[in-house]
Amino acid sequence: MSYTFTSEAVSAGHPDKICDQISDALLDLYLSKDTSARTAIETLATTNRIILSGEISSTAKISEAEITDTIRQTIKNIGYDQPGFSWKKLEISNFLHRQSPDIALGVDNNGAGDQGIMFGYAVKEKNIDSDYMPLALHLANRLLLNLNRHRLADKNSGLEPDAKSQVCLRYADDGTFLGIDSLVLSTQHRKDLPLSRVKELVLNNIREVIPSDFMPAPDKIYINPTGRFVIGGPDGDTGLTGRKIIVDTYGGSAPHGGGAFSGKDPSKVDRSAAYMLRYLAKNIVAAGLAEKCLLQISYAIGIAHPLSLYINCGRTAKVPESALLDFIKENLDLSPQGIIKHLQLRRPVYTPTAAYGHFGRTPTNAGHFSWEKLDLVEKLQHAF
Repeated sequence: MSYTFTSEAVSAGHPDKICDQISDALLDLYLSKDTSARTAIETLATTNRIILSGEISSTAKISEAEITDTIRQTIKNIGYDQPGFSWKKLEISNFLHRQSPDIALGVDNNGAGDQGIMFGYAVKEKNIDSDYMPLALHLANRLLLNLNRHRLADKNSGLEPDAKSQVCLRYADDGTFLGIDSLVLSTQHRKDLPLSRVKELVLNNIREVIPSDFMPAPDKIYINPTGRFVIGGPDGDTGLTGRKIIVDTYGGSAPHGGGAFSGKDPSKVDRSAAYMLRYLAKNIVAAGLAEKCLLQISYAIGIAHPLSLYINCGRTAKVPESALLDFIKENLDLSPQGIIKHLQLRRPVYTPTAAYGHFGRTPTNAGHFSWEKLDLVEKLQHAF
Protein backbone atom coordinates (compact mmCIF):
# COMPACT_ATOMS: atom_id res chain seq x y z
CA MET A 1 0.00 0.00 0.00
CA SER A 2 1.09 3.60 -0.62
CA TYR A 3 -0.38 7.07 -0.38
CA THR A 4 0.04 10.45 -2.07
CA PHE A 5 0.45 13.96 -0.68
CA THR A 6 0.45 17.28 -2.54
CA SER A 7 1.76 20.79 -1.87
CA GLU A 8 1.79 23.93 -4.01
CA ALA A 9 4.03 26.98 -4.21
CA VAL A 10 3.96 30.34 -5.97
CA SER A 11 6.70 32.55 -7.41
CA ALA A 12 7.86 35.99 -6.32
CA GLY A 13 5.76 37.37 -9.18
CA HIS A 14 2.47 35.96 -7.91
CA PRO A 15 0.10 38.84 -6.99
CA ASP A 16 -0.13 37.87 -3.31
CA LYS A 17 3.64 37.43 -3.06
CA ILE A 18 4.22 40.86 -4.60
CA CYS A 19 2.16 42.27 -1.73
CA ASP A 20 4.06 40.23 0.86
CA GLN A 21 7.38 41.48 -0.51
CA ILE A 22 6.24 45.12 -0.49
CA SER A 23 4.97 44.80 3.09
CA ASP A 24 8.27 43.26 4.24
CA ALA A 25 10.39 45.73 2.24
CA LEU A 26 8.63 48.56 4.08
CA LEU A 27 9.13 46.76 7.40
CA ASP A 28 12.85 46.55 6.60
CA LEU A 29 12.86 50.23 5.68
CA TYR A 30 11.51 51.15 9.12
CA LEU A 31 13.81 48.73 10.98
CA SER A 32 16.84 50.12 9.14
CA LYS A 33 16.17 53.47 10.83
CA ASP A 34 14.44 52.38 14.04
CA THR A 35 15.07 48.90 15.45
CA SER A 36 12.10 49.34 17.77
CA ALA A 37 9.65 50.09 14.97
CA ARG A 38 6.32 48.29 15.08
CA THR A 39 4.46 47.67 11.88
CA ALA A 40 1.43 45.84 10.58
CA ILE A 41 1.53 46.73 6.90
CA GLU A 42 -1.07 45.44 4.44
CA THR A 43 -0.68 45.80 0.68
CA LEU A 44 -3.22 45.38 -2.12
CA ALA A 45 -2.16 45.12 -5.76
CA THR A 46 -4.33 45.36 -8.84
CA THR A 47 -3.96 46.67 -12.40
CA ASN A 48 -1.22 49.34 -12.22
CA ARG A 49 -2.11 50.24 -8.65
CA ILE A 50 -0.73 49.57 -5.15
CA ILE A 51 -2.76 50.42 -2.05
CA LEU A 52 -1.14 50.47 1.42
CA SER A 53 -2.94 50.31 4.74
CA GLY A 54 -2.12 49.28 8.28
CA GLU A 55 -0.42 50.56 11.40
CA ILE A 56 3.00 52.02 12.18
CA SER A 57 4.62 53.00 15.47
CA SER A 58 8.12 54.39 14.99
CA THR A 59 10.44 57.29 15.73
CA ALA A 60 11.87 57.01 12.21
CA LYS A 61 11.11 59.83 9.83
CA ILE A 62 10.20 58.01 6.62
CA SER A 63 9.16 60.27 3.75
CA GLU A 64 6.47 59.53 1.22
CA ALA A 65 9.18 59.47 -1.45
CA GLU A 66 11.11 56.75 0.44
CA ILE A 67 8.00 54.62 0.69
CA THR A 68 7.21 55.10 -3.00
CA ASP A 69 10.79 54.36 -4.06
CA THR A 70 10.86 51.19 -1.94
CA ILE A 71 7.67 49.93 -3.54
CA ARG A 72 8.81 50.66 -7.09
CA GLN A 73 12.24 49.09 -6.52
CA THR A 74 10.67 45.96 -5.06
CA ILE A 75 8.44 45.55 -8.11
CA LYS A 76 11.34 46.31 -10.46
CA ASN A 77 13.44 43.62 -8.78
CA ILE A 78 10.66 41.10 -9.29
CA GLY A 79 10.61 42.02 -12.98
CA TYR A 80 7.31 43.75 -13.70
CA ASP A 81 7.31 46.27 -16.53
CA GLN A 82 4.13 45.25 -18.37
CA PRO A 83 1.30 47.40 -19.75
CA GLY A 84 -1.03 46.22 -16.96
CA PHE A 85 1.54 46.37 -14.16
CA SER A 86 4.73 48.39 -14.44
CA TRP A 87 7.06 49.57 -11.69
CA LYS A 88 7.45 52.83 -13.61
CA LYS A 89 3.80 53.72 -14.13
CA LEU A 90 1.73 52.26 -11.30
CA GLU A 91 -0.19 54.53 -8.92
CA ILE A 92 0.44 54.24 -5.18
CA SER A 93 -2.12 55.12 -2.50
CA ASN A 94 -0.82 55.26 1.07
CA PHE A 95 -3.27 54.86 3.97
CA LEU A 96 -0.79 53.83 6.68
CA HIS A 97 -1.59 55.29 10.11
CA ARG A 98 -0.30 55.20 13.67
CA GLN A 99 -0.59 52.01 15.72
CA SER A 100 -3.51 51.80 18.14
CA PRO A 101 -2.41 52.85 21.66
CA ASP A 102 -4.44 49.92 23.04
CA ILE A 103 -2.17 47.47 21.18
CA ALA A 104 0.95 49.45 22.05
CA LEU A 105 0.05 49.27 25.74
CA GLY A 106 0.53 45.50 25.84
CA VAL A 107 3.74 45.51 23.81
CA ASP A 108 5.23 48.33 25.92
CA ASN A 109 4.98 45.99 28.92
CA ASN A 110 6.98 43.28 27.09
CA GLY A 111 3.79 41.41 26.32
CA ALA A 112 2.65 39.71 23.14
CA GLY A 113 1.25 42.02 20.47
CA ASP A 114 -1.84 39.84 20.14
CA GLN A 115 -3.41 36.62 21.30
CA GLY A 116 -3.08 33.57 19.10
CA ILE A 117 -1.63 30.13 18.42
CA MET A 118 1.49 29.36 16.36
CA PHE A 119 3.07 26.14 15.08
CA GLY A 120 6.55 24.97 14.18
CA TYR A 121 7.47 21.79 12.32
CA ALA A 122 10.43 19.81 11.05
CA VAL A 123 10.78 16.38 9.47
CA LYS A 124 13.64 14.19 8.29
CA GLU A 125 12.44 12.67 5.02
CA LYS A 126 13.50 9.12 4.20
CA ASN A 127 15.55 8.58 1.00
CA ILE A 128 16.13 12.26 0.19
CA ASP A 129 17.37 15.51 1.77
CA SER A 130 14.88 18.37 2.10
CA ASP A 131 16.52 20.49 4.83
CA TYR A 132 14.07 19.18 7.43
CA MET A 133 11.11 20.48 5.42
CA PRO A 134 8.16 18.49 4.01
CA LEU A 135 9.44 17.29 0.65
CA ALA A 136 6.43 18.26 -1.48
CA LEU A 137 6.71 21.94 -0.52
CA HIS A 138 10.51 21.83 -0.67
CA LEU A 139 10.43 20.63 -4.29
CA ALA A 140 7.57 22.97 -5.28
CA ASN A 141 9.59 25.96 -4.05
CA ARG A 142 12.86 24.76 -5.60
CA LEU A 143 11.20 24.41 -9.00
CA LEU A 144 10.07 28.03 -8.89
CA LEU A 145 13.36 29.34 -7.46
CA ASN A 146 15.26 27.66 -10.28
CA LEU A 147 12.84 28.92 -12.92
CA ASN A 148 13.14 32.45 -11.53
CA ARG A 149 16.94 32.30 -11.63
CA HIS A 150 16.85 31.34 -15.31
CA ARG A 151 14.28 34.06 -16.09
CA LEU A 152 16.37 36.78 -14.43
CA ALA A 153 19.56 35.54 -16.09
CA ASP A 154 18.00 35.51 -19.57
CA LYS A 155 15.74 38.53 -20.03
CA ASN A 156 15.00 37.36 -23.59
CA SER A 157 13.63 33.95 -22.60
CA GLY A 158 10.06 35.15 -22.97
CA LEU A 159 9.08 34.03 -19.47
CA GLU A 160 7.37 36.51 -17.14
CA PRO A 161 7.35 36.72 -13.29
CA ASP A 162 4.04 35.08 -12.33
CA ALA A 163 4.22 31.31 -11.79
CA LYS A 164 2.80 28.46 -9.70
CA SER A 165 3.86 24.88 -9.06
CA GLN A 166 2.24 21.81 -7.52
CA VAL A 167 3.96 18.55 -6.58
CA CYS A 168 2.18 15.30 -5.69
CA LEU A 169 4.39 12.69 -4.01
CA ARG A 170 4.02 8.95 -3.49
CA TYR A 171 4.98 7.42 -0.16
CA ALA A 172 5.17 3.90 1.22
CA ASP A 173 3.16 3.20 4.35
CA ASP A 174 6.30 3.60 6.46
CA GLY A 175 6.78 7.14 5.16
CA THR A 176 9.53 6.32 2.65
CA PHE A 177 9.46 8.63 -0.36
CA LEU A 178 8.89 6.58 -3.53
CA GLY A 179 8.67 9.20 -6.25
CA ILE A 180 6.63 12.00 -7.78
CA ASP A 181 3.15 10.99 -8.91
CA SER A 182 2.40 14.21 -10.79
CA LEU A 183 3.77 17.71 -11.24
CA VAL A 184 2.14 20.96 -12.36
CA LEU A 185 3.99 24.14 -13.32
CA SER A 186 2.30 27.15 -14.89
CA THR A 187 4.28 30.23 -15.85
CA GLN A 188 3.35 33.56 -17.34
CA HIS A 189 4.94 34.22 -20.73
CA ARG A 190 5.04 36.79 -23.49
CA LYS A 191 2.29 36.48 -26.07
CA ASP A 192 4.71 35.71 -28.89
CA LEU A 193 6.24 32.71 -27.07
CA PRO A 194 4.64 29.49 -28.36
CA LEU A 195 3.46 26.83 -25.92
CA SER A 196 6.01 24.37 -27.32
CA ARG A 197 8.85 26.69 -26.31
CA VAL A 198 7.31 27.32 -22.87
CA LYS A 199 7.16 23.56 -22.32
CA GLU A 200 10.76 23.14 -23.45
CA LEU A 201 12.06 25.82 -21.08
CA VAL A 202 10.03 24.58 -18.12
CA LEU A 203 10.86 20.91 -18.71
CA ASN A 204 14.58 21.73 -18.75
CA ASN A 205 14.09 23.53 -15.44
CA ILE A 206 12.26 20.55 -13.94
CA ARG A 207 15.06 18.17 -14.95
CA GLU A 208 17.59 20.38 -13.16
CA VAL A 209 15.65 20.14 -9.89
CA ILE A 210 14.07 16.68 -9.83
CA PRO A 211 16.33 13.59 -9.59
CA SER A 212 15.80 11.36 -12.63
CA ASP A 213 14.96 8.37 -10.41
CA PHE A 214 11.93 10.20 -9.04
CA MET A 215 10.67 11.92 -12.20
CA PRO A 216 6.97 11.33 -12.92
CA ALA A 217 5.75 9.80 -16.17
CA PRO A 218 5.71 12.30 -19.08
CA ASP A 219 1.89 12.30 -19.16
CA LYS A 220 1.87 13.30 -15.45
CA ILE A 221 3.85 16.50 -16.04
CA TYR A 222 1.46 19.38 -16.69
CA ILE A 223 3.04 22.58 -18.04
CA ASN A 224 0.68 25.53 -18.63
CA PRO A 225 -2.25 23.12 -18.96
CA THR A 226 -4.67 25.84 -20.17
CA GLY A 227 -2.33 26.47 -23.13
CA ARG A 228 -1.91 30.23 -22.55
CA PHE A 229 -0.80 32.38 -19.60
CA VAL A 230 -0.05 35.87 -20.93
CA ILE A 231 -2.04 38.13 -18.60
CA GLY A 232 -0.72 37.52 -15.10
CA GLY A 233 0.40 39.26 -11.94
CA PRO A 234 -1.89 41.91 -10.44
CA ASP A 235 -3.28 42.69 -13.90
CA GLY A 236 -4.80 39.21 -13.99
CA ASP A 237 -5.64 38.68 -10.32
CA THR A 238 -5.75 41.01 -7.31
CA GLY A 239 -3.02 40.45 -4.71
CA LEU A 240 -3.20 40.85 -0.94
CA THR A 241 -0.68 40.53 1.88
CA GLY A 242 -1.01 37.36 3.92
CA ARG A 243 -3.07 35.16 1.60
CA LYS A 244 -0.42 32.45 1.10
CA ILE A 245 0.09 31.29 4.68
CA ILE A 246 0.27 27.57 3.84
CA VAL A 247 2.76 28.23 1.05
CA ASP A 248 4.75 30.32 3.54
CA THR A 249 5.01 27.52 6.11
CA TYR A 250 4.72 23.75 5.59
CA GLY A 251 2.53 23.19 2.52
CA GLY A 252 -0.27 21.58 4.50
CA SER A 253 1.96 18.95 6.15
CA ALA A 254 1.52 20.64 9.54
CA PRO A 255 -1.21 22.81 11.12
CA HIS A 256 -1.18 26.59 10.86
CA GLY A 257 -2.32 28.98 13.56
CA GLY A 258 -3.91 31.30 11.00
CA GLY A 259 -1.74 34.40 11.37
CA ALA A 260 0.23 35.68 8.39
CA PHE A 261 3.83 36.88 8.66
CA SER A 262 4.68 39.59 6.14
CA GLY A 263 4.50 43.24 7.13
CA LYS A 264 4.58 42.40 10.84
CA ASP A 265 7.48 43.37 13.09
CA PRO A 266 8.71 40.69 15.54
CA SER A 267 6.68 41.98 18.47
CA LYS A 268 3.85 40.22 16.62
CA VAL A 269 4.09 36.64 17.87
CA ASP A 270 2.28 35.44 14.75
CA ARG A 271 5.66 35.84 13.13
CA SER A 272 8.35 35.64 15.82
CA ALA A 273 6.90 32.69 17.74
CA ALA A 274 6.35 30.72 14.52
CA TYR A 275 10.01 31.34 13.66
CA MET A 276 11.10 30.21 17.13
CA LEU A 277 9.08 26.99 16.97
CA ARG A 278 10.55 26.14 13.56
CA TYR A 279 14.01 26.69 15.07
CA LEU A 280 13.26 24.40 18.00
CA ALA A 281 11.60 21.66 15.92
CA LYS A 282 14.44 21.67 13.38
CA ASN A 283 17.12 21.40 16.06
CA ILE A 284 15.28 18.56 17.83
CA VAL A 285 15.08 16.55 14.59
CA ALA A 286 18.63 17.43 13.53
CA ALA A 287 19.87 16.27 16.94
CA GLY A 288 18.42 12.83 16.17
CA LEU A 289 15.87 13.00 18.98
CA ALA A 290 12.90 12.50 16.64
CA GLU A 291 12.20 11.91 12.96
CA LYS A 292 9.62 14.68 12.96
CA CYS A 293 8.51 17.28 15.47
CA LEU A 294 5.43 19.49 15.72
CA LEU A 295 5.27 22.27 18.31
CA GLN A 296 2.37 24.56 19.22
CA ILE A 297 2.42 27.64 21.45
CA SER A 298 -0.24 30.13 22.54
CA TYR A 299 -0.17 33.71 23.84
CA ALA A 300 -2.50 36.35 25.27
CA ILE A 301 -2.18 40.01 24.29
CA GLY A 302 -0.09 41.96 26.77
CA ILE A 303 1.16 38.82 28.57
CA ALA A 304 4.87 38.11 28.24
CA HIS A 305 5.05 34.36 28.67
CA PRO A 306 3.16 31.75 26.65
CA LEU A 307 -0.03 30.23 28.00
CA SER A 308 0.73 26.77 26.64
CA LEU A 309 3.38 24.73 24.84
CA TYR A 310 2.60 21.41 23.11
CA ILE A 311 4.76 18.83 21.33
CA ASN A 312 3.91 15.86 19.10
CA CYS A 313 6.65 13.83 17.44
CA GLY A 314 4.27 11.34 15.85
CA ARG A 315 5.63 8.40 17.87
CA THR A 316 9.13 8.97 16.46
CA ALA A 317 10.68 10.56 19.57
CA LYS A 318 13.75 8.79 20.96
CA VAL A 319 13.24 10.42 24.38
CA PRO A 320 10.08 11.31 26.32
CA GLU A 321 8.31 14.27 24.73
CA SER A 322 7.73 15.73 28.20
CA ALA A 323 11.52 15.82 28.65
CA LEU A 324 11.88 17.79 25.41
CA LEU A 325 9.31 20.31 26.67
CA ASP A 326 11.17 20.58 29.97
CA PHE A 327 14.42 21.26 28.09
CA ILE A 328 12.79 24.06 26.06
CA LYS A 329 11.26 25.70 29.13
CA GLU A 330 14.49 25.50 31.14
CA ASN A 331 16.84 26.71 28.41
CA LEU A 332 14.91 29.23 26.28
CA ASP A 333 12.99 32.39 26.99
CA LEU A 334 9.77 32.18 24.96
CA SER A 335 8.55 35.67 25.78
CA PRO A 336 8.36 37.95 22.71
CA GLN A 337 11.49 39.81 23.81
CA GLY A 338 13.29 36.57 24.59
CA ILE A 339 12.56 35.24 21.11
CA ILE A 340 13.58 38.52 19.48
CA LYS A 341 16.88 38.51 21.33
CA HIS A 342 17.69 34.84 20.68
CA LEU A 343 16.98 35.00 16.94
CA GLN A 344 18.18 38.62 16.52
CA LEU A 345 14.92 39.67 14.88
CA ARG A 346 15.24 43.45 15.26
CA ARG A 347 17.16 43.79 12.00
CA PRO A 348 16.00 44.52 8.43
CA VAL A 349 16.19 40.90 7.24
CA TYR A 350 12.62 40.21 6.18
CA THR A 351 12.29 41.02 2.48
CA PRO A 352 13.97 37.75 1.36
CA THR A 353 11.53 35.73 3.48
CA ALA A 354 8.48 36.97 1.58
CA ALA A 355 8.83 34.64 -1.43
CA TYR A 356 9.70 30.93 -1.71
CA GLY A 357 8.94 30.11 1.91
CA HIS A 358 9.92 31.42 5.34
CA PHE A 359 11.42 28.06 6.30
CA GLY A 360 13.89 25.62 4.81
CA ARG A 361 16.21 28.37 3.62
CA THR A 362 19.94 28.58 4.37
CA PRO A 363 21.04 31.36 6.76
CA THR A 364 23.24 34.02 5.17
CA ASN A 365 26.13 36.02 6.58
CA ALA A 366 23.73 38.92 6.98
CA GLY A 367 21.73 36.86 9.45
CA HIS A 368 18.68 36.16 7.32
CA PHE A 369 16.77 33.05 8.39
CA SER A 370 18.48 32.84 11.80
CA TRP A 371 15.65 30.48 12.81
CA GLU A 372 17.13 27.88 10.41
CA LYS A 373 20.42 27.63 12.31
CA LEU A 374 21.34 24.34 14.00
CA ASP A 375 23.25 25.87 16.90
CA LEU A 376 21.12 24.09 19.53
CA VAL A 377 21.92 20.56 18.31
CA GLU A 378 25.01 19.98 20.45
CA LYS A 379 23.28 21.20 23.60
CA LEU A 380 20.29 18.94 22.92
CA GLN A 381 22.49 15.91 22.30
CA HIS A 382 24.46 16.60 25.47
CA ALA A 383 21.24 16.91 27.50
CA PHE A 384 19.86 13.60 26.25
